[in-house]
Amino acid sequence: MENTSAEHASQAVRQPLLKAGALQNAIFNSANFSCIATDAQGVIQIFNVGAERMLGYKAEDVVDKITPAGISDAQELIARAASLSLELDTKITPGFEALVFKASRGIEDIYELTYIRKDGSRFPAMVSVTALRDAQDKVIGYLLIGTDNTARKRVEAEQALLDQRLRDQQFYTRSLIESNIDALMTTDPRGIISDVNQQMEALTGCTRDELIGAPFKNYFTDPERAEAAITRVLREGKVTNYELTAHASDGTETVVSYNATTFHNRDNQLQGVFAAARDVTDRKQFEHKLQENNIELENAKAAAEKANLAKSDFLSSMSHELRTPLNAVLGFAQLMASDTPPPSSAQKLSIDQILQAGWYLLRLINEILDLAMIESGKVTLSQESMSLTEAIQDCQAMIEPQAQKRGVQLTFPVLDDLFYVHADRTRVKQVMVNLLSNAIKYNRVGGTVVVKCAMHGSDRVRVSVTDTGAGLTPEQLAQLFQPFNRLGQESSIEEGTGIGLVVTKQLVELMGGVIGVESSVGSGSVFWVELPAANAPELAFDDMHEVAADKPGDAAADPLQSRRTLLYVEDNPANLVLVEQLIARRGDLTLLTAINGHLGIQMARAHQPDVILMDINLPGISGYGVLKVLNEDSATAHIPIMALSANAVPRDIQKGIDAGFFRYLTKPIEVVEFMDALDVALRHAEKNGLPSGV
Repeated sequence: MENTSAEHASQAVRQPLLKAGALQNAIFNSANFSCIATDAQGVIQIFNVGAERMLGYKAEDVVDKITPAGISDAQELIARAASLSLELDTKITPGFEALVFKASRGIEDIYELTYIRKDGSRFPAMVSVTALRDAQDKVIGYLLIGTDNTARKRVEAEQALLDQRLRDQQFYTRSLIESNIDALMTTDPRGIISDVNQQMEALTGCTRDELIGAPFKNYFTDPERAEAAITRVLREGKVTNYELTAHASDGTETVVSYNATTFHNRDNQLQGVFAAARDVTDRKQFEHKLQENNIELENAKAAAEKANLAKSDFLSSMSHELRTPLNAVLGFAQLMASDTPPPSSAQKLSIDQILQAGWYLLRLINEILDLAMIESGKVTLSQESMSLTEAIQDCQAMIEPQAQKRGVQLTFPVLDDLFYVHADRTRVKQVMVNLLSNAIKYNRVGGTVVVKCAMHGSDRVRVSVTDTGAGLTPEQLAQLFQPFNRLGQESSIEEGTGIGLVVTKQLVELMGGVIGVESSVGSGSVFWVELPAANAPELAFDDMHEVAADKPGDAAADPLQSRRTLLYVEDNPANLVLVEQLIARRGDLTLLTAINGHLGIQMARAHQPDVILMDINLPGISGYGVLKVLNEDSATAHIPIMALSANAVPRDIQKGIDAGFFRYLTKPIEVVEFMDALDVALRHAEKNGLPSGV
């Protein structure tokens, strides 16, 4: 009886244990989990059915042979060891220690790693690591439970791809909306705004958040007309060229042409209205102006202005576009000519041809610049009583080499016959050189050119240039002073632009003179210029200079003292020559030059120029350094200083303006802009300069 009771009691104790053991055994041998148990050193002791299925190994292949590190990605173990070392501030070696280090310290550890199957294939797994301990809490091994993460990773990758495609599509759609030049918006069927682009924000002066959810009609001066537009779109499906006046938050009103259509979802259910509003304010103003004025008169005026603008644009563009590549052509050709070792004879011949053509092109460009300056009214003359005979003699020295090269004999008036005219000395020489050059260029070999001076009436002096060339027909004479007309010489070997005589005529007329021509075919031509006669000056130019040098404080002794002074600080000879030529075309300026910043500072203090033109990249001290020194000196702080630099990107220009330059001009020089800037600076200097004697 007692045995039976004891047996029943024993069975009652064993039953839960057997049930728990069966449950544990079922879990441990599940095919859905890899269960790997190791000893304390990490050597695999148990490798369950799930591990065999996932990894392709049999238990006997790994038990008592390898650690779990042997079936894991080595690079991941290295990375994990480094990460744990940094996280826990202790040195952890790659391998099995990296897999179980946290678990060995009683820290819950679940992580993702890559398992490598027996056949070498790889798959991602989520691994949970637990330390196995005895009754004394000593670690006797580790249990690694893993699940295949391939399916989840694939789903995540597919979802990430779908999300990216959706973002790309949304970005593309938004880009289309924002790139439109018109103000775009969508509304629901009630006329409530559901979306807008940046142009709509600019049109209304409201943010996107402020606009969305607001009635469309609220942003127009006539809300009822705006609401009627929505109603019409919903009724007819679209509206085109519907005029509305947008009203911005700052009070600005903009006339817009409203175009709209309905839009639907894929089930063809109406979603609302898509609208575009184009700013037509300028067009409306133009139409209003045409209504107020005589259309025929306005068209004629517009045509004349367009023709004049086209001519000015052509001249400006011509001079600018030609000079830019020409700087490189001449610069590099000169570099090659002066290279070490020097070029060969054949190379030097080719370089000389490049330089000859380049300098000729520069002469042509200068003619265009002359014409541009005359047409724009920027030429100022320094007219005074001058010796016409002496000016002609100067021209003789310049032109004789050309005549000798072509075998043409020159005859000039004797120096004893002095004639004086009221004119600009530089411009008179320019006129004479052009007439003489043409007389030689279009003469016959062995021909002659005769220059004569005589009084014409009581108040004019006529100088004539007679050649023995082919002469001109009446038709050619009628076209003689037309710009870019070479009278049929375009295909000849003679170089030219057809604008030299145009410039000559305009310069003569600016000095109050007259130019004419007499010619017959086969007998040659006579070009003559008449200028206002004048009495001999009281002092010759050299004498005046000496008097001024003896008495620097006596401004009345030197008529040139009435001229204003420009100091140009530049180390590039070519740029110096260019500015010298431009200033030579103005009679109201005297040019001083300095080849470095330190010399420029000294000359500014000594000569007190009206305006300073400053290069930026100077040797020794930069243009910015010179600007700072002069601005901090009370003796020179009043002088306007303009930058002239090849540093022409917007940030360089802004830097110059911020530094305190009066103007920032860029190379290559644009003549009209350059002359305008000089005029502004000179007016500023006149108003703000130091009083006389200070």
